[in-house]
Amino acid sequence: MTEGDPSHSATCSYCGESTPRPDSDGWCSTGCRRLRSAFDPVPDRRASEPAGVDEALSRTFVRVDGMHSAHCERYLERVATAHDAVVDASASYVTETVRVDHDPDRLSPDALADRLSRLGYTAYRRDGSDEPAGERSTRSVGDRGDGESDRRDEPVARADDTESPYRSREMAGHRKRRHDDSLAVRYVVGVVFGSFLLVPYVAIFYPVYLAELVSWGPLALYEDAFESLDSIVLPLFLVLTGAVIYLTGAPLVRGAVVAIRLRRPNAQLLAVLPVAAAYVYATMAVLGGRNDVYFDFAIVTATLVMGAIFWEANVKRDAYARLTDLTRSTVDAARRYEDDGSTDVVAVERLNPGDRILVRQGERIPVDGTLADGTCTVEEAIVTGESLPRRRSAGDAVIGGSAVTGGAAVVSVGDRTTSRLDRLTRTVWNLQSARHGATVRADAVAERVLAIVVVAAVVVAAASLFFGADALDAARASLLTVLVASPWAIAFATPVAVATTIREAAEAGIVVFDETVFDRLRAVDTVVFDKTGTLTTGEMTVVDAWGPASALTAAAALERRAAHPAGEAIADAFSPDGDGGVDGRTASTDGGAVSDDADRAPTIEAYEAHATGVGGVVDGRHTLVGHPTLFDERRWTVDGDLAERVDSIRGDGLLPVVVGRDGAVEGVIAVGDRPREAWAATIDALSDREVIVLTGDDERATDFLAHHDAVDRIFAGVSPAAKTETIRRLSAEGCVAMVGDGTNDAPALAASDLSISLGGASALAADAADLALANDDLRGVDRAFSLAETARRRRRGALALAFVYPAIAVPAAVVGAVNPLVTTAAIVATATAIVVHSSRSGR
Repeated sequence: MTEGDPSHSATCSYCGESTPRPDSDGWCSTGCRRLRSAFDPVPDRRASEPAGVDEALSRTFVRVDGMHSAHCERYLERVATAHDAVVDASASYVTETVRVDHDPDRLSPDALADRLSRLGYTAYRRDGSDEPAGERSTRSVGDRGDGESDRRDEPVARADDTESPYRSREMAGHRKRRHDDSLAVRYVVGVVFGSFLLVPYVAIFYPVYLAELVSWGPLALYEDAFESLDSIVLPLFLVLTGAVIYLTGAPLVRGAVVAIRLRRPNAQLLAVLPVAAAYVYATMAVLGGRNDVYFDFAIVTATLVMGAIFWEANVKRDAYARLTDLTRSTVDAARRYEDDGSTDVVAVERLNPGDRILVRQGERIPVDGTLADGTCTVEEAIVTGESLPRRRSAGDAVIGGSAVTGGAAVVSVGDRTTSRLDRLTRTVWNLQSARHGATVRADAVAERVLAIVVVAAVVVAAASLFFGADALDAARASLLTVLVASPWAIAFATPVAVATTIREAAEAGIVVFDETVFDRLRAVDTVVFDKTGTLTTGEMTVVDAWGPASALTAAAALERRAAHPAGEAIADAFSPDGDGGVDGRTASTDGGAVSDDADRAPTIEAYEAHATGVGGVVDGRHTLVGHPTLFDERRWTVDGDLAERVDSIRGDGLLPVVVGRDGAVEGVIAVGDRPREAWAATIDALSDREVIVLTGDDERATDFLAHHDAVDRIFAGVSPAAKTETIRRLSAEGCVAMVGDGTNDAPALAASDLSISLGGASALAADAADLALANDDLRGVDRAFSLAETARRRRRGALALAFVYPAIAVPAAVVGAVNPLVTTAAIVATATAIVVHSSRSGR
């Protein structure tokens, strides 16, 4: 359905989300209606997101370790599409993801991952499976793999479950650690061998080369030093130097090979070219009986560049390690009722429409469905963004991925045996695999410089032949030109600058997963914030309270036995052993005087749970605590000042909890999630950019934001699909950054130009983000923008200093004074300048 022709279709005219009850104009919510009037349409969303997959094809998402540039994207896309079973492939090095549409009968997902695992790349299916999909879908969770099933009655799919097939940052960290550890072993072995090879250079070769430049008595002792080395040592150098280059420089060579196959020069090729020239030149020198052997250049350059790459990898690995405590929210198992009334733990893939499943308190609902009987309380914030828990009764729809926080749920599986969380996950993966990284500036510089170096080498060779040199001398002159003229340090400068900036960000509590973040940050002109869990804590707390202290203490005693998040907040606030905190304020009790009764633990003589509250006998008095509707049902009248307070609490978007004893209402407690510290200061710091707030909460919950001058627009009642559509429309007008924390924010985070998640975010939200605020400190948003400017200065300075090497080596070659000592001195000077600049430029 198009936007211009809304109808009574079950598809929202704005966000495209399926809805059983669209309003008369075809909108799924008032939030979408308001968003449609605020933002102009963009081209058909099918042009901006991956197309659907033909039913005969399968869409597989593959995580690939070792991707680090746009060259890697193009190479892996070419490898994938070279197979005739692959219809389309899209890679993104920013998210290390490759999306492939293929015929599963001719190319299985595991075979696809194997196909992409070449040239040092390591591919994994993104669903985390290490066994064929067919085996996973036909084996129950309790199956031991030998045909016997372990059907112990154990909890499954808990809200804090850490066993999930979906990849999180923690899993990425483990795989990245294995990849980097392998790189480290090779590098260390190569450095050890290289260090031994450099000892003769320092002890013998360099004094010989120095004697060629200056006349100093003691250096005369080295005049014949090479004569005793020609037959044994130099040939040995030839072999060992080749081994060192293989051990330390293999990843570097891989990047060069990719560049050659794609016919697109990059920084790795710019570094490999002079290393290869030095090795070939030195080989020719050994065979020709010359002493200008540049094995040291090959060893030192390969070691320095790979050392910088290795350091960058370590810094990024540390960044992954900062977020290993993320909450996982996906569910891969369910407790299904069998015909005989027993329950069996089965894989979610084995559920059929109409199956009845049991979800206990504290567990997540695995699939979308309907509550078959009874009542329960569910917390849907992770999927919908709504902060307040919802009471569900028999016949009500329940959302897969939401958590049961009170009671137990018997769910009848819906027609689609998937959850909204699963669909959100697929949406994120689609958006991520379509996000291509911009060409790294270093590669762009290298592409231009390399052409100049090659042309210069060809010109020198031609000129040598023109002036009478033989082919061998012309070849040596050409190789020497490449050796002295190549600014190989571009490949060294970039990882040093990137690693320094990422480390500096980590020290400021900002975890960066992609170095292109800083480029995109500088271009941002609109910042979109989620509310629940981002601008607010996302945790239920007592915001305010009115009533006698003894009544509040009795309410806390009853709520201590409940399993509702609001009850936990009340128990913590008013129990004698609680923290007594009421959002930084003191409850208004008995005209401000706190009774001594509040310090005594009350005695509960009877307890009962209700659909919307709790009740019982506390210290001999019949006490009722809960939603105002519970008091209406019991005909306990809420009137006067307390009725006005209930209306005021609702107007603030908070949850009113009424307290009464012996048939009389005595108090009311306001419960909700509170704003984070420094939220206002953070938004003030972004005053030069447009600030928009999108939330799934009711509009009344955004009142505290509406009065802030730096908040330009607020939209409430916004679904995850509507958030994503809004980000698309904003991106069509400029560069958009999204700040969020929940799984419901993940598609919008993935669709934005720059995404920021809080450190305590869900695994899916963190996976969709480009950077995370490790300490949930919103001030990190402004710090990230400041770091972006520092990163630009650092990178530009480092790239400029990469030309120190040719600035020293080329003049020396022109005057005939170049030798391995001069080139090594130029290497040391260049590397030192880059490291010093990178370490000091942020101060």
